[in-house]
Amino acid sequence: MSIAANQPVSATGAAAMPPPLPPSAQIFGMGMAAYVPQMLHVLVKHGIPDLMVDGARASADLASATGLHERSLYRVLRSLAGLGFFTEKSRGVFELTPLGSALTSADGSGAREVMLLVDWWSTAIAEFPRTVETGTSGMQLAFGTSLWEFFEKNPRAGEGFSLAVQGAHAGEKEAVAETYDFATVDKIVDVAGGTGFLLAEVLRRHPHVTGVLFDVPAVIADDTGELDELGDRCEKVAGDFFDAVPAGADCYVLSHVIHDWDDDRCRAILRNCRKAMDPAGRLLLVEMVIPPGDDPHPGKMLDIVMLSLPGGMERSEEEYRELLDSAGFRLTQVIPTPSPVSIIEAVQANGR
Repeated sequence: MSIAANQPVSATGAAAMPPPLPPSAQIFGMGMAAYVPQMLHVLVKHGIPDLMVDGARASADLASATGLHERSLYRVLRSLAGLGFFTEKSRGVFELTPLGSALTSADGSGAREVMLLVDWWSTAIAEFPRTVETGTSGMQLAFGTSLWEFFEKNPRAGEGFSLAVQGAHAGEKEAVAETYDFATVDKIVDVAGGTGFLLAEVLRRHPHVTGVLFDVPAVIADDTGELDELGDRCEKVAGDFFDAVPAGADCYVLSHVIHDWDDDRCRAILRNCRKAMDPAGRLLLVEMVIPPGDDPHPGKMLDIVMLSLPGGMERSEEEYRELLDSAGFRLTQVIPTPSPVSIIEAVQANGR
């Protein structure tokens, strides 16, 4: 292997690590990252990854098939190859990598749907300076509505968002079902459980447990068949968790629910769970828990997404402890899982 003429070489003749970029150059590079979702959005919108599933394709052929400007498309593919989405086999001929394959319609991971969200998501993100100034979500500032109301008016956007979220949480349902000890649980209410993918996984792995999937009427009516194989071990109930949740279970699970809301509305949801559960019942929150210190953690950036879109937040263990305490619960343990989420367990404090 030859060493490029401008690549640093150590005294031993081996290629040396390049010196770190100056801070100003690092900041400039971070700013350029804003183009990445835009580039991916263009490619997914025009079906470029799907056109490449059978092998390498020339950018000129892809441009002809999609009506895109050939030189511009080549430059986009070349840039994304530098980020690992493609590999340039020869000049102007590109092949999908495993990372790029996640953008195909056949992948099913939700990554493609994330890139299709860019149109309205970018509009909300553009309001971020005002969000920080006012504490009002970008959705409210951009569209005059909450994220959830926006989805009611734009169901296709809501469907895409749901698929994207499921992809983002890949592996979590297995991690939660394996990690938590459900041996002493008899009945679970999955609050705002969506299609029931987490509840179904828990019930499959723990045959003695029965469950209730609880969500808003539109979600409950949209039957995806996730729970069909479980027969009479699971029922579906429609309602609003700000009013009440199904009563009588000994375990209430809220997966990525509490992070959607501010503290006041979280307390309303939690208090309704407390009213409904058995006295000896337990509450399980499945969330990313932000660790102390300055190390990178996916929850830190997700927290900014929550600030911008629904107006919620990711929380640290101490913040969850304080929130649960204010709603009449006592945090008993935080259980890490093999995925980025943890299971926050709580019980009722001081009786009812």
